[in-house]
Order: sequence, then C-alpha cells, then structure tokens
Amino acid sequence: MKKVLILGAGMVVKPIVHYLLDNAIDVTLASRTKEKAEKVLEGYQNGKAVAWTIDQTDMLDELIKEHDLTVSLLPYTYHVTVAEKCIANKKNMLTTSYVSPEMKNLDAKAKEAGIIILNELGVDPGYDHMTAMEIIDRVHDQGGKIDEFYSLCGALCAPEASDNPFRYKFSWSPKGVVMASNNGAQFLKNGEVIQLDTADLFKDPIEIDFPEVERMHVYPNRDSLPYIDIYGIPEAKTMFRGTFRYPNWCDALDLLKALKLTSYDELDLSQKTYAQITAELNNLDVNNLKGDIKSKFDIQDDHAGLKAIEWLGVLDHKPIPLEKGSGFDITSDLMIEKMMMEESERDMVIMQHIFNITTQEGKKETIVSRMTDYGNSDYTSIARTVALPAAIGVKMIIEGEIKETGVHIPIKKSIYTPILAELKKLGIYMTEAVEELTV
Repeated sequence: MKKVLILGAGMVVKPIVHYLLDNAIDVTLASRTKEKAEKVLEGYQNGKAVAWTIDQTDMLDELIKEHDLTVSLLPYTYHVTVAEKCIANKKNMLTTSYVSPEMKNLDAKAKEAGIIILNELGVDPGYDHMTAMEIIDRVHDQGGKIDEFYSLCGALCAPEASDNPFRYKFSWSPKGVVMASNNGAQFLKNGEVIQLDTADLFKDPIEIDFPEVERMHVYPNRDSLPYIDIYGIPEAKTMFRGTFRYPNWCDALDLLKALKLTSYDELDLSQKTYAQITAELNNLDVNNLKGDIKSKFDIQDDHAGLKAIEWLGVLDHKPIPLEKGSGFDITSDLMIEKMMMEESERDMVIMQHIFNITTQEGKKETIVSRMTDYGNSDYTSIARTVALPAAIGVKMIIEGEIKETGVHIPIKKSIYTPILAELKKLGIYMTEAVEELTV
C-alpha cells in the first residue's frame, strides 16, 4: 500500500485526503491541531492524524522517510524546508503554491536525488496552466501563433450569495486576499509593457461578460511577463493574467488602499475607535469623517466603495479590540467578522482563457475557454478546484505515470493531459468556443 504524508489541515485539504483514501492510498495528515485532522479523516480506515508543527524538524524527517510522497499545504514560506528534507530522503513532493526562487534552485538537487517536486498544482496556479497549455500546444502543433493571451480566474461567492456591498465573501483566508491586494502588477499589452504600482492596481478594471454569471470586473494579477517564456509564446504581443471580481470590489479595495487601511505599518490602537484610526491615518476630521473622505476623493454617497467601507465598519465610532496592529489587521479582521461564507451558501470558481490567434493559413481567430464551478454540500468549489488537481498529481506520481525529476510546474503534456482527463471525470472542465470577443 502506498503512503502519502499531507502537511497542514487547512480549508482545502478535505478533497485531496478523501480522493487518495478512496483510491486505496494510505494518508497521514499532520496538523498543529490533531483534532482538526481527525475530523477530516472521519469515516475512513486507512487515514491517520498526527499532531505536528514546523519546528519539529526531527519528526518531519521521520514522517517523510516513512511515506512515498509528501504534500505540503503549509504556508509557502515553509515549502523549501520540507523540500530539502524530501531531497535528503529521496522522496517525491507536491505543493499547490507558486515556485519561489529558492525552490527553483533545488532543481539540480532534486534531479540528483531522482525525485520530482511538483508545484503550482492547484487551481490558480495549476488548472490555469494546464488548460492554457493544452490550447497553446494545439495551436502551435497546427502551425498557428498566439497573438494575444488573457488568463482570468476568480474565487467568489455564487451570485445569489453576493449580497453585501463588497459583493464578496470568503471561503478561504481573508488575510491572504487582502495581502494580495497590496501587490503591484505588470503585463504586456499590444507589445508595450504596462507597469502598475500597488496604488493603481484596482483603478480602471477591465469589464468582461461572463455567461450565466454577469458582467465582471478584472484587475491584473501580479507579473504576467514571465508567462511568455513559461508558456512558450514569444510571439505574443499581449500577455495578461487577471483576477475576476463582481462590480464593487475594485472600487472598495481602491478606497481602502487610498485610506492606508491595507498598510502593514504597526499602529498604537489602544483605546482607539475605527473612525479615529481612519481619520488619523489620513489627517481627516473624525467628526466629519465621511464628508472629508467624499471631498478628498471627489465621490458621492452612492459611490460603491464608500458604501462598502462604511458597511465594513472602518468609519464606526466603536473601539478596536486590539492594542497594536496595522490597517491590514483592522481591515482583514473586520472582513473575517462580516464576510465569511455561511455553510448554507455556495462559493464559485470561474476561469476564462482568451486566445487571439493566427492560424497556419493566416486566418485570425479568437478561442475562448471557460469554466464555472460551484461548491456543493460536500466541498467548497475552491477546495475542490485546488485539491483535486493536486490529488490526481499525487496518484500519478506514486503510480509511476509521471516520471520527470526535478522542480516542475504542470506545463508538460505528459503531466497535464492525464490530470485534465481525470478532472473532467470529476466534473471539473473547460468549455471551448471560437467566437468574436474584444477585450
């Protein structure tokens, strides 16, 4: 019997654990809280929970040694520590996180150890890579060129649950989402590199109709430029990776950022109200805070962002329950309090690839590939779409179907083709059409 070690029992772990156990693969789930891991394993005989923390390095070494493969669902900062142990013990490894430069540097050592460290095998990153490469490889194989490529994804609540002024609810970590809002971005548009400072990230979002959902807003996702090389499309004049949101989100986050309410700078919050801190950060009158904000940003009462931040509570004359903290802490804590999804509500993951191509015959075409996935009573959509690609990857590695060694992401046909085929059986798939679409 093959044995897999999974580190971390967070919000997306359940589908990967259940898939592996259902496929007769033993799973050890290691978590800071053993009870949390035990709950995930309820109803299964071939699963084991252990209490473990990242500082228990000797125990980690032993756990890795005892298993055929290790999945790290820990925060990305810990992946290299785990990877070094896997290399030392010649054991394969998988993560759903972006490859860091430090992880990339382990490629030669992983090859020498004869193991694969497969990263970015979730939804975004992961499923986006695989579904993009499937079309890129096909176009290239047929002698065509990719002129423009847009890759867009969003983890959202279902439309019927988008009933707060942000039109957003969290089925995973609010702190991670707010943290991502502090990124800058760059992308290629018609041959020109466009760089956006973090202050401009949410200004002027692209608007795109998404069938059976609504007209969505899209803001750029980090640095799109490396994907020209990663995806092997040097001919592309546009390369844009973006994040879907319902209307309101970009206006709200833009205003929160402008008010320094996503900043990491530590503040003395003792005996202060939300209104006082917002006023102090921006040299505004706490007794005329909303009026001052309207004047400063030239907005009216009906501004979507103003309505959202007022509802969130950053203008309230209520004491902040922290002695010290940052604008980021204040905002993300309020979001945790007010914007978590209820168990009765569905989440949704949507993805869309847009390829403007030139065929071998010189014909211009637009290929659009879309996915809409909803959560169900068993799993959230974000858990399914992150965990199931990883689960299938694990199964393929330990059964010898993936033979590569070194540090990889899933952009090779030998990796993505069987994973996409299995995902389709599980109800996760893209629909493709050739249509006229202007971005």
